[in-house]
Amino acid sequence: MTRLAVPKTYKLYIGGKFPRSESGRVYEVVSKRGDFIANAAKASRKDARDAVVAARAAISGWAGSTAYNRGQVLYRIAELLEGRRAQFIDEIVQSEGLNAAAASAQVNEAIDRWVWYAGWADKYVQVAGNANPVAGPYFNISVPEPTGVVAIVAPQGAGSLVGFVSAIAPALVAGNTVVVIANETMPLSAISLSEVLATSDVPGGVVNVLTGSPAEIAPWLAGHADVNALDLVGAGALDWVDLQIIAADTLKRVFPPENGPDAATPSLDRITGFTETKTVWHTKALI
Repeated sequence: MTRLAVPKTYKLYIGGKFPRSESGRVYEVVSKRGDFIANAAKASRKDARDAVVAARAAISGWAGSTAYNRGQVLYRIAELLEGRRAQFIDEIVQSEGLNAAAASAQVNEAIDRWVWYAGWADKYVQVAGNANPVAGPYFNISVPEPTGVVAIVAPQGAGSLVGFVSAIAPALVAGNTVVVIANETMPLSAISLSEVLATSDVPGGVVNVLTGSPAEIAPWLAGHADVNALDLVGAGALDWVDLQIIAADTLKRVFPPENGPDAATPSLDRITGFTETKTVWHTKALI
């Protein structure tokens, strides 16, 4: 007896849940050879707005947690990813056309990338902040704080898993919440990683994953007044000028700047790029 396969339909990840697109749209995910792999939800403007609402609701809890706690949560993601290696390797082999050894190397790199960024969670403030010399009996201290809700276009080329991890991890380290548009043609790793996040210690709404067309979704996120920063690390094929103009209307930070750090190499600059510097004055006690 021949058993029929049951193709998986990958959903969005918003607010810690896995809803279908409100539009009901899906699109086919195919292999490098053009073979059907699965269906993925095609996010709409309404889905993007829902994701921003979820990210805004989660910002106080995530940003208010201790840096040590955020680091431990990110380490936990790496642990869970390690436990599901076989699934991620299989998905990368299918969607990217790599052999098992190359796919395994990408999963290793993604796990190592989580660990690298997690290690900075309780350390980057000491590097990026400082005590400023001032005249008078005062302490003057500058401290980096999270920007808020960050909208990200994940890298759209090969290396779908490590590119996705490299895009979101530095923003999370700094205490931001994210709405990320996954790799359009190879979204499997992003949604499977969402399943890891849902079973880890990451609070719902801290990471929200949209699948579909970056060209369709990115302008809505760029113009959303409740999004604080726009990361175009994977938006090479989009019109940067238009997105920057749209973002300027709501005074968004656009990162990375042209010729700025990309996601390919772990970078402290990608952490500090999602922070704002707060400077505090305090009088010294007079003896």
